[in-house]
Amino acid sequence: MKVMAQMGMVMNLDKCIGCHTCSVTCKQAWTNRSGLEYAWFNNVETRPGQGYPRRYEDQEKAKGGWIRTKGGRLKLKGGSKARRLLSIFSNPRMLNIKDYYEPWTYEYDNLITAPLGQQTPVARPKSLLTGKPMKIEWSANWDDDLGGGPVNIEKDPILQKLAEDVTTKVKLEFEQTFMFYLPRICEHCLNPACVAACPSGAIYKRAEDGIVLVDQQQCKGWRMCVSACPYKKIYFNHKTGKAEKCTMCYPRLEIGLPTVCAETCVGRLRYLGLFLYDADKVNGAASVENDQDLYEAQMDLLLDPDDPEVLAAARAEGMPEDWIAAAQKSPVYKLAKVYRVALPLHPEYRTMPMVWYVPPLSPIVDVLTETGHDGEEVGNLFGAIEALRIPLEYLAEMFSAGDVSVVTGTLRKLSAMRSYMRDINLGREPRAEIPEAVGMTEESIYEMYRLLAIAKYEDRYVIPAAHTEQAKELDHLGCSLDGIEGVENFGGGPFGQSSGNPVPVTIESFLMAKERQTK
Repeated sequence: MKVMAQMGMVMNLDKCIGCHTCSVTCKQAWTNRSGLEYAWFNNVETRPGQGYPRRYEDQEKAKGGWIRTKGGRLKLKGGSKARRLLSIFSNPRMLNIKDYYEPWTYEYDNLITAPLGQQTPVARPKSLLTGKPMKIEWSANWDDDLGGGPVNIEKDPILQKLAEDVTTKVKLEFEQTFMFYLPRICEHCLNPACVAACPSGAIYKRAEDGIVLVDQQQCKGWRMCVSACPYKKIYFNHKTGKAEKCTMCYPRLEIGLPTVCAETCVGRLRYLGLFLYDADKVNGAASVENDQDLYEAQMDLLLDPDDPEVLAAARAEGMPEDWIAAAQKSPVYKLAKVYRVALPLHPEYRTMPMVWYVPPLSPIVDVLTETGHDGEEVGNLFGAIEALRIPLEYLAEMFSAGDVSVVTGTLRKLSAMRSYMRDINLGREPRAEIPEAVGMTEESIYEMYRLLAIAKYEDRYVIPAAHTEQAKELDHLGCSLDGIEGVENFGGGPFGQSSGNPVPVTIESFLMAKERQTK
């Protein structure tokens, strides 16, 4: 057993109001620079919808993620090592700027410099890439609040996968459509496809906390990582010729502060904490035969931080005691593994994503109330789960590789929590049979309620700071797949070092960041 720590995030989709505050603050902190006008390390998508970049979930186009061979080994969906090297100067799987959007500004000067006339002057949109006037056709949130209408919704890859006639599965009329918001950042996967695809060895997974970063000095701009990432969360800076991605605000985490997107979230829907996992089992878990078994395989990777055997192995690896204590109090571990209400996004990509989501349940109560039923009664809630306006199959395609039972079990626990807490809030005698119906105890369902509904700042963000004596080790690169047979990696040669091998990287000093952020 090789115990490693992974910083993870959980987002409660019931609380997301689609305000995009997280996107704007992330933009100001990380991508408010020339060359990254189109890049959003954090974006919020309306579902159903095509997402950003457009139709990124259609892996037949961009060939992102991993596939399992007949021999049980993993290989990148983008093709063999030789095939990728042959296309290194012209990648046919590379997304076009139109799949993102062509960034623009406006000719504001025209508003004050235009000559007098009968017509009011206008500020025409102008491309930030070419400097020429352009027509705005798409953006990062074009589907926001279903703004694209049924025409765009029908191009949602998940809807197309569910049925040929999507209107039989989802109500597309505006007055009947159930929509929800999906905030997305880099998944900081345990088995990152971007790391394996990089010919230069510039992308690496930090051994200390599992955050995936790009060494800007080592990056050669091949952009293989852009097409290999199934979530399309790596962006090419066309000014610097380098790839950039979400850093999970590691300078903040190193001094115990949450990410910018979590700190500024209006709905308080984000949770940050540590997972402990067995690095020796990552390859085996990602290689299971059936896609629907990947969720349970990933669950088996996550270790109990209170298990004496796990604690002994963690200490043997040199893990500090405060990091072990943080893992024991981790809200993300509780939501994902203990209560099992947080699910990974598209586990079928076999990257073992470590950003988790509590699926939405909110509209059920309103629907029941409108029809004259008790919207908080557990029996009514359990029955209404099957009648969601967006079918369970849609949520299952997003969070459990199509296994409806996993999503149903999660929504039943959330429904039971609502019904159980309603009795307590109304002064009634709590009913033990409600949590028992979903395999929980009264104590555990109340603890889950406190974490999901009224958790304080220090309960939502349990972030151990980096140690001064270990600060130099933050430059040391590592990957959960290092040394494991059967995983493709580039060897040394004319295109750079192999992925995952130690490469010096210049990062911001932990002490300098602490001094600046805490003044």
